[in-house]
Amino acid sequence: MSFIVAIVGRPNVGKSTLFNRIMGKRISIVHDRPGVTRDRIYGETDWNGKHFTLIDTGGIEPSSDDIILRQMKRQVEFAIDTADLILFMVDGKEGMTAADQDVALLLRRSGKPVILVVNKVDKYDDSINNYEFYQLGFEDPIFISASHGLAIGDLLDRITDHIQKRGEDDEDEELTKVAIVGRPNVGKSSLLNAILGEERVIVSDIPGTTRDAIDTYFQVDGKNMIFIDTAGIRRKSRINEDIEYYSTLRAIGAINRADVVLMVLDASQDITEQDKRIAGLAHEAGKAIIVVVNKWDLIEKDTYTMEEFNEKIRSEFAFMQYAPIVYVSAKTGQRVNRIIKTIETVMENYTLRVKTNVLNDLISEATAIAEPPTIKGKKLKIYYATQTGIKPPTFVFFVNDSELFHFSYVRYLENTIREAFGFEGTPIKIKSRQKKGSD
Repeated sequence: MSFIVAIVGRPNVGKSTLFNRIMGKRISIVHDRPGVTRDRIYGETDWNGKHFTLIDTGGIEPSSDDIILRQMKRQVEFAIDTADLILFMVDGKEGMTAADQDVALLLRRSGKPVILVVNKVDKYDDSINNYEFYQLGFEDPIFISASHGLAIGDLLDRITDHIQKRGEDDEDEELTKVAIVGRPNVGKSSLLNAILGEERVIVSDIPGTTRDAIDTYFQVDGKNMIFIDTAGIRRKSRINEDIEYYSTLRAIGAINRADVVLMVLDASQDITEQDKRIAGLAHEAGKAIIVVVNKWDLIEKDTYTMEEFNEKIRSEFAFMQYAPIVYVSAKTGQRVNRIIKTIETVMENYTLRVKTNVLNDLISEATAIAEPPTIKGKKLKIYYATQTGIKPPTFVFFVNDSELFHFSYVRYLENTIREAFGFEGTPIKIKSRQKKGSD
């Protein structure tokens, strides 16, 4: 599950500089003029094996009537809504301001965990009034210099402590989390209503009605599920509204939170590059995926219609041949009941474990049928393989030389594993590890 960290604070306290420092490259525009960062910028990173999404927000001046600053306030409010942890930045050189106190009030009301980050502290000395920042109502502020890299590691340690704590809280949850994603107006909210059997989500023909991700708890056959309905993901060139950019971020966050992703297509429209980009986000995130073709009632059919659609989908989404395809009509309810059954099936595969001895017997047979490649006179040797994880199923092959573990042979091994164990609906990760002392 993705952990989202948002950097918030008034303008010109160094939020973009911190973002760039953590991300390791210049992504946000950094400038001394307040208000330069007007959109949320986000990126994926990790620290000590803990992965998280970091959001850089525009500055905020809560009492300002300036329209740009009002828009940035709205951005920050949205970021607060979607974040698991807030980094509240203040300026250590300038000291606490009335605007800082206003932002602090907004953050305390959010109920989200907050780390108070005092920036522009190039060295610890008596000129920094440590105690005034405690007045903002947050414990244990951390003093950093984003521009010089001072105490950034300590800050990242604090962030990963929160990720660890959230992971412990979630350990006992026996929930299947399902994200419903797709371009605007393909019928995601209608589909959710059809699955639930009641009107829980507002449905409209106007693209973009669903602004945020909406969690709906659902129980079927004694199993608990959470459906995450998201706003349609638009191409960046078409994101004109501030709120639409946030919707994209929220949809990406929903994919990262999910176990299973319902990739919804409109049967009456051609598959677009945007459809493939959305599906790619889910695939790259390692999520179980079901392709749901909605509005099937609008299509004139003959004996070969579904077969032709299958071929088109397999061709356009060549990177996820493993995803099952379900044809439905949210409007009429046609085949909607198949979605729950398919979710249960792919979730079983997403969490399936293969015994090591059974796996190695299979690999021995596979290498006998198709010998490992020889590159520059050196032959790949596979000593043994083991499954190291689920969600998605992950396999590690111990070999003599990882450079010989060519992608074409990896693909052959993946196909062999799929033929033996199924794994419908889930990607498979295959990694190599070079055995120490191997020739």
